[in-house]
Amino acid sequence: MRQKVWPLLAAVPDVFVRRRPDGTWTVELNTDTLPRVLVDNAYAAELAAGGDAAAKHFVSECRQSGGWLVRSLEQRARTILKVAVEIVRRQEAFFEEGVSALRPMTLRMVADEIGMHESTVSRVAAGKHLACERGIFDLRWFFTQALAATDGGEAHSATAIRDRIRDLILAEDPRKTLSDDRLMAILRNDGVDIARRTVAKYREGMNIPSSVQRRRLKSAAAS
Repeated sequence: MRQKVWPLLAAVPDVFVRRRPDGTWTVELNTDTLPRVLVDNAYAAELAAGGDAAAKHFVSECRQSGGWLVRSLEQRARTILKVAVEIVRRQEAFFEEGVSALRPMTLRMVADEIGMHESTVSRVAAGKHLACERGIFDLRWFFTQALAATDGGEAHSATAIRDRIRDLILAEDPRKTLSDDRLMAILRNDGVDIARRTVAKYREGMNIPSSVQRRRLKSAAAS
């Protein structure tokens, strides 16, 4: 059976999250991953001064395009930082306690908070990675669906529940492997309003065999 792993094992982070001495968190961009555009104004001025009208027009257009690209990249960097800061703010408990403390969070929540369109947040998060004390994570990993609480309280993160299912299975008695019904009962007892088919869906999504298959595999390994 697959062992517990983090979402990413190796990637170049776009954002660093570090703990300050006072226990709060700071979010910084990894400047090494940001594209760089240099506009050589001195060379452009030299060409414009010695050329004809067509050359001057060409140089002017190039300088405008270069300036626009520089401003666009700066705006993109600021947007990445805004999204990352809001993710850290909403998921602060994760950085303190781990995956079990993840909270439900949607693209819309972040977009509304930072005053951007949901599609913009989605584009910014795509392919970006965050490095912290707990490892390196895809920014999209922090966006997680909600599962209702049985008592009507705060909803649970689907990602946290998947992690809980995996932990329960890893710790199970090889002679009494936990069925999906039993996993559902444990989670409901913990206050998670979850159906058996959802437990099965999460388990299968993690490539974990059924309880019957696990019992056979563990018995074979022990013999």
